[in-house]
Amino acid sequence: MAASQQTTGAFSAEKLDAVRKRYTEEANKRLQAERLTHFIQLTQTDEKRLRELVEDPWADHDALNRKESPIKENGVYKHFVLGAGFGGIQYAVRLIEDGLASADEIRLLDAAGGFGGTWYWNRFPGLHCDVESYVYLPLLEETGYIPKKKYAPGHEIRAHAEHIAAKWNLENKTLFRTDVEEIVWNDRTEYWTIRVKQNRGPYQPTVKITFNAHYVYLAAGVLTKPQIPDIPGVLSFSGSMFHTARWNYKATGGSQEDQILSKLNGKRVAVVGTAATAIGVIPEVAKYAAELYVVQRTPAYVKRRDQRPTDLGEFETKVARKIGWQYERQINLNKYLTNSAAPGEENLVGDGWTDMPAYSAVLGSPGHGLEDASPEALVAHVDKFHALDLPHMEAVRARVADTVKDSETAEKLKPWFPSWCKRPTFSDTYLETFNRPNVHLLDTDGKGPSKITKSGIVVGEQEYPVDIIIFGTGYQPPSSGLGSPAARTNVKIYGRCGESLNDKWLSNGAATFHGYATHGFPNLFFTGMNQATITGNNVFMLGLIAGHVAYSISQAEHRVGPNKRAIVEATKEAEEYHTSEVLRRSAFYAPSVGCTPGYFNGYGEGSRITNSEEKLKRARGVPWSEGTVSFLEYIQSWRNEGSLKGLSITSAADPKAKL
Repeated sequence: MAASQQTTGAFSAEKLDAVRKRYTEEANKRLQAERLTHFIQLTQTDEKRLRELVEDPWADHDALNRKESPIKENGVYKHFVLGAGFGGIQYAVRLIEDGLASADEIRLLDAAGGFGGTWYWNRFPGLHCDVESYVYLPLLEETGYIPKKKYAPGHEIRAHAEHIAAKWNLENKTLFRTDVEEIVWNDRTEYWTIRVKQNRGPYQPTVKITFNAHYVYLAAGVLTKPQIPDIPGVLSFSGSMFHTARWNYKATGGSQEDQILSKLNGKRVAVVGTAATAIGVIPEVAKYAAELYVVQRTPAYVKRRDQRPTDLGEFETKVARKIGWQYERQINLNKYLTNSAAPGEENLVGDGWTDMPAYSAVLGSPGHGLEDASPEALVAHVDKFHALDLPHMEAVRARVADTVKDSETAEKLKPWFPSWCKRPTFSDTYLETFNRPNVHLLDTDGKGPSKITKSGIVVGEQEYPVDIIIFGTGYQPPSSGLGSPAARTNVKIYGRCGESLNDKWLSNGAATFHGYATHGFPNLFFTGMNQATITGNNVFMLGLIAGHVAYSISQAEHRVGPNKRAIVEATKEAEEYHTSEVLRRSAFYAPSVGCTPGYFNGYGEGSRITNSEEKLKRARGVPWSEGTVSFLEYIQSWRNEGSLKGLSITSAADPKAKL
């Protein structure tokens, strides 16, 4: 059959070729612009005004200062957890529930002023979880909590984190407003020494504390380093400007619980960025601002949310229908995300996440086996995913045309990239907002704003006067530092004989055992997707990690026996074997090459690397390419074998070593 007559679903091969050509053209616009674009990491800048954009607007410093510090100078704690978001909280709960520790033996620490991680910091209007709340909010069965809506709003998610912390008595075990500066393994005492610095609020001196821990768990999330593009003139702007990660309700009016943005009445507002954050922000700002300018480099791909309140009767009979329902539902969603649901298997979640067959290009899928890395095989592999994806993305683009009345605006809002290049967004109001007369799309053709002046923002050669600039420009991507846990947490970490964890990663690339431990760093565990799994539902993934780490610690402590301190370390051979297994499967991710720059691919960083050694380093850090269920089977087979091969387990030379 001639190529022009072959079809992809309802689309011809000719149509597919034309679409892929458009994808390449649009990606190249961003790749060219990205070479000239630099981001300012707001947590690291020396510019006072920009640094102020990431100060904590939510912390009650007076109340926190009155509390006794749960971490004492020279204290010794069995478990130290960096992070009090859902990763750190789930780890602490797992330790307690598995009988490995009491709450008194656990200490958590976070830079925030309260629990919740990204849900503590982010309180912008329109904030909701993009994953169904029944699978996203952790420990629903254990707490008995029923989310109020199918997609929970931000304040409800944060309240759930606080509820979990209270239920497991973690409130007075957590030190807030504190950054870890250094974590160092003591070869003599076989403890970790941790040095931290606490911010106690305006006009208060910082407090430095040094303490020790038996086990260290790095659970700081990836959405921790807000950034803005380094736009010429940004510091000259005389109006209010802020990042969505620290929403300024003093400038807009309202609060997270009462989102009436009354202070925007009569104001001209620019929102820079059109990714997941802006999808929530823009419709809310548009309700109040006199004029809203939406500055876009690349359009988001937006699907229906179909938000609705939780029906209690339906929840009890169809959702929480049996013991273990939440894990079953999480796995079911993941199967649909990775094209691994069995024929006829019920789609329990049944939302927009479950009708994207090609999104498995970024999450992995068990149906492809080991991909042949020859050029011809990789071309066929990529072709297959594009053919699978085209009907879905054509429907997404058609929805834009059907919703946005102005055809020119609609055309600029159409996403011209495959589904797997960016995380999908979901909204019942975003596209409709561009039908409002006060909303203006400023499409920059991939370049971003030209400059900022004292009183406005410039796109191309035209200046638009504005009173407020809101940056919805995201965070430093997790691929920075090749995904090193030290780089992600911005902490100096030194293991045996003073080896730097960051240097280990940068010199050879990722090297882990099952993704969560590395040789030379005993009793240190971390979260992440490098050499592990990526689920699309991050809180679910964090729970899986906590469970696996707790299992390893449990087995180690059982082996060394009572009244002894276990020293658990991945062996060099085990991490190299696991790395080789990841590399064997890495060719699966070939469709991601050439994606439009964004958070997933480090804003096109990989496309600029031509050195084969550097490419190999990055390949070592990809996730397990056969999907989450396959990865769980892989680590379960290791558990079932029973020998704990790959872990060196010894007892400390002196369980009561002086520090």
